[in-house]
Amino acid sequence: MKKKILSTLVVVSLAITTLMGCGNDNISQKNAEGYQKIELIMAVNGTDIQIDTLVAKKFSELVAEESNGNIEIIVFPNDQLAGGNATKGIEMIADGSVDLAAYASSVISVLDERFLVGTIPWSYNNYQEARKAIDESGGEYYANLLKEYDITFLGSFHNGFRQLTNSKHAVKTPEDVKGLKIRVPGGEVYMGVFNTFRADPVAMSWSEVFTAIQQGTIDGQENGVSITDTSKMYEVQDYLTLWNYTYENDLFVANSTIWNEYLQPKTRELLQEKAKEACEWGRDYLEEQEEVIINKFEQNGMEVTRLTEQELLPFKETVTDLRKNLMDKYGEDACEAFQIK
Repeated sequence: MKKKILSTLVVVSLAITTLMGCGNDNISQKNAEGYQKIELIMAVNGTDIQIDTLVAKKFSELVAEESNGNIEIIVFPNDQLAGGNATKGIEMIADGSVDLAAYASSVISVLDERFLVGTIPWSYNNYQEARKAIDESGGEYYANLLKEYDITFLGSFHNGFRQLTNSKHAVKTPEDVKGLKIRVPGGEVYMGVFNTFRADPVAMSWSEVFTAIQQGTIDGQENGVSITDTSKMYEVQDYLTLWNYTYENDLFVANSTIWNEYLQPKTRELLQEKAKEACEWGRDYLEEQEEVIINKFEQNGMEVTRLTEQELLPFKETVTDLRKNLMDKYGEDACEAFQIK
């Protein structure tokens, strides 16, 4: 993809030329601490209160504080700069139309299906295992893969273990999933899991899901507890099953050309440090909030089913062949990097 640094911002009719970090006349100016006087654009897919936006805003605050306001990060949630189109948003970070971004691995997989390796079903039992896999070797795998698309990896934070909600009945066995029309984000992992359970998975833009459930077009959705909450699914869904069927994270990234050619070393060092700090803050925040949110669901009348390890066994057995096929497809190196066995 051709480099067209921040040019597509004109398309969305946002008069933000003065905000363009890499085109700013002040890019070479430094303050007393040696930081560039610069403004950078960061795009995220979530709403104002979703975890990716919260992490991006935390990052912006940390950078502004440390640089004494010389480095300003302007956060655009809801994929505003891409007209709400997440795929377009990925193109924009890859071609340099935005400087920084945070996107879920399932969204970034439009570039390469190998980004889905960490989402292979039932690969992690808890957040600690997922953190360990990514911090020890998975992050390096992401970094090497992203380099192929002129994107620099800065960190990872939880999007959450994906759970299941629906309007029909409680899901306690694989048979209960059969026939449910469930919204999924697309991709072979999510489609594959629900096809294996003989459900009816439907790839649909997230912005359409609430209305589709209200109208009965679909029966439910699968997503992290946090996103299920911020999208107010408890208003239109009666049943929640906690099964941690797949883990998903968000990747905190920068356009490599902007990162390497327009940012000075000390600026890069600060941004990398604060990106990691913001990611850790986001991980902790999401983990701490999940039980609070689940209690909120129950108070709002949702029936919550918490599957035990014994109850999960038939679910895991059902997707055994799918897991093997996905592991074979992504390859031994990828699975080893994410500690998937």
